[in-house]
Amino acid sequence: MAIIRPFKALRPTIEKAQLVASVPYDVVNREEAAHFAEGNLLSYLHITRSEIDLPDVKDVYSKEVYLKAKENLNRIIKEAPLKIDDKPSFYLYRLIMDGRAQTGICATFSVDDYDNDVILKHEKTRKVKEDDRTNHIITTEAQTGIVFLTYRGVNNVNDVVDKTIAEAKPEYDFTSPDGIQHTVWIVPENYNQIIISEFVKINKLYIADGHHRAKSASRAREEKKKAHPNPTGNEDYNYFVAVIFPAEQLKILPYNRVVFDLNKLSKEDFLNAVSEKFDVKPTNDLPTGQAGKQPQTKNQFCMYLDKQWYQLKARDSVLASLSLEKSVGEKLDVSILQNFLLNPVLGIDDPRTNTRIDFIGGIRGTKELEKLVDSGKAAVAFSLYPVELDDLMNISDAGEVMPPKSTWFEPKLRDGLLTHLI
Repeated sequence: MAIIRPFKALRPTIEKAQLVASVPYDVVNREEAAHFAEGNLLSYLHITRSEIDLPDVKDVYSKEVYLKAKENLNRIIKEAPLKIDDKPSFYLYRLIMDGRAQTGICATFSVDDYDNDVILKHEKTRKVKEDDRTNHIITTEAQTGIVFLTYRGVNNVNDVVDKTIAEAKPEYDFTSPDGIQHTVWIVPENYNQIIISEFVKINKLYIADGHHRAKSASRAREEKKKAHPNPTGNEDYNYFVAVIFPAEQLKILPYNRVVFDLNKLSKEDFLNAVSEKFDVKPTNDLPTGQAGKQPQTKNQFCMYLDKQWYQLKARDSVLASLSLEKSVGEKLDVSILQNFLLNPVLGIDDPRTNTRIDFIGGIRGTKELEKLVDSGKAAVAFSLYPVELDDLMNISDAGEVMPPKSTWFEPKLRDGLLTHLI
């Protein structure tokens, strides 16, 4: 069974919500974070990426950075101001992007459920990033980043969502600079028990995005327990904040790849090596409708090299070998690209640690891939067909993990609207 509970959110006034709300900490680098927060002292990026206020600090994981985050949180609480709700509530969070809406319930979820695999994962986490968010949570005593969960929707919960939208006035309703509409409601208290009771019947929830945030909440809980003996189990640090969306409402974008060199191969030798496992065709040689920069089906890839797009299709020998593979993850396009091209041809042995590869979220489009290659920063780029949500759930159910940077969910939740204090 899954435990879900309402909480007292720390949140801004209606007037200041749009100024406080910021993109998640992990979708921008230091320079981008500084740019987005420039001229806006209320931006939550001053908390989640507090190194932007310490230009002389070179180590973004230093204690000074986390203390600055705590200082900035206290400042924004006073200046925005941010207030803690009087009573625990569930909240609805709706995102609308390009006319497509998805609405989830913001609540706190049990760290025990995370630890015991009621909440399932599909990615490995990196210790350095775990350490970062764990230190951030412990120092600020706040979960400032929201985990993105999904589940197979339940009619009774969907009815609560629909009734809340029909009956309640939104607390926040604004469009962020990227064109995404963010709307938040407080769920009427009389619906709380319905939500709690329906989730008790569910034995599987899935992390869509935010593996490091969830893992760090678990690690922060352990640190808190060490510092506070004889816990009751009801402490706020036993729960982490997340928004959970029905799977049928979500859309996954591809997570594309760029590689910085051709592994000492000439262009001709590289193409010949790729051709051993893939049918390679310049896209301008393909019929109209097939000459795109993004794959149209599974087992198909698009590659940008020397100002030319190519279509790659896995050869029958590759697909035949996959038919014998029992692992769900090995059959994913990201795995096919890694195991039959990136590793054997370009020498990208471990994409988690290899510094010759980078990952580009699908929201940036193929223009970003062309830009990186044309500028000389990268030698070759690959656009992928997006992973399907059933693949994510099947991999999680099987206890497997996806290759790193396999899924890009869009639109993104904003930090700062609903913070959980621990």
